[in-house]
Amino acid sequence: MALGPLVLAPLSELYGRRPVYILSLGLSFIFVLPACLARSYSTILIARFVGALVGSVTISNAPGTLGDIFREDYQAFALSWFCLAPMNGPVLGPIIGGIIYQRLGWRWINWVVFILLGVSWLVAILTPETYGPTLLKRKAQRLRKETGDERYRSRFCPSKDHPPIKTGSKAFWKLIGANMQRPIVMGVTEPVLIFWEVYVAIIYAILYLSFVGYPIIFSELRGWSPAASGFAFGGIGVGACIAIALDPLNHKVYNMHKVDPDTGKRPPEARIACLCVAAFLSPAAMLWFAWTCYPTTIHWVWPILAGVPYGISNIWIFLYSSAYLVEAYGRYAASASAGSTVARSLMGGTLPLFGGQMYKHLGPNWAGTLVALLAVVMIPIPWGFYKWGKRIRLRSPILRQLEEEARLDAEKMVRIEAIKKQQANIDMKTTRGETV
Repeated sequence: MALGPLVLAPLSELYGRRPVYILSLGLSFIFVLPACLARSYSTILIARFVGALVGSVTISNAPGTLGDIFREDYQAFALSWFCLAPMNGPVLGPIIGGIIYQRLGWRWINWVVFILLGVSWLVAILTPETYGPTLLKRKAQRLRKETGDERYRSRFCPSKDHPPIKTGSKAFWKLIGANMQRPIVMGVTEPVLIFWEVYVAIIYAILYLSFVGYPIIFSELRGWSPAASGFAFGGIGVGACIAIALDPLNHKVYNMHKVDPDTGKRPPEARIACLCVAAFLSPAAMLWFAWTCYPTTIHWVWPILAGVPYGISNIWIFLYSSAYLVEAYGRYAASASAGSTVARSLMGGTLPLFGGQMYKHLGPNWAGTLVALLAVVMIPIPWGFYKWGKRIRLRSPILRQLEEEARLDAEKMVRIEAIKKQQANIDMKTTRGETV
């Protein structure tokens, strides 16, 4: 999950979204089969590594795809529905997995994944291309072929200033290497991405730490069965659904922000107003869970209810941080999101390795308090971007370029509207028989 986006996100910006989805999901579907039939632990590890490597396309490229399809006003709403999957997937996974494991054994967990990935692959095959530069290049190519006029070109087509890509395997791999570097370079040089990667990675790692903490609390300490302990994640799932239901309210807050005169649009910082609230809500929910999960004399409903505000805050953080990056980075959204995905996957994969020891040595109460304090330390990041985001963005060469393009596009639209209005006046006078 950490390495895949480094390859798959830039490939989608080079060849378009659809071919990358089809190839990646197809390979992921195939590599679940060895895990289903495995006779050794090493086979499972290798199959799961390759399957996740290519399967990470759904996380790394989806924000860019939604940015292709939806206008700025609806991107957050679309992302909110998308976020139901990565947020409720970890919630439903332990519930479904616990029931399947208890009834049918662990192999059937992989068989269910195999079936669902097959369905996802078919959906990818039936989904059309969405990436703007690829569509424009194809349209220009079609018009050149139909008319024989070589002047039909998009801004992304080869020209005198941008010569065509050289053919040959050496040139191909050089091009792939250059595009694969983009998420890494952006992730370590872009001020915007550096801060957001740190913040989202830590919040994501704490979420994955709950996959260690919840079984310890509910299975080991409270004696619940694997299937029943999976239902303990239900509070987080309910919170995620409430967060989606509150999206119209967040949209109103977004519309209350002033339009940026330079671009004619609301600034990306308008997206993270509710995220600033979530930055406080998340550690508060963690403290609630930490001090109600143990001792076991406290009723089990209280730690589960703590998952509701935790689920709300988490989905707002993941949702609106993604919306912010999509809106800020435009056509480079997939690479920007890939850098964030790499950071959060690395943290999400490593921090839980120490979770068991942390709960053992500190106890459930103080272990939960420690991670809550870690989230408290991160609060200034979203608030700083909300207040000084534009100033930080203008330190980035890529974002300065995109800001200039947005400004020129806004001026172009004003000129087009003026021409349309002038033409309408001329047509009106012509119909009246006046001399123009």
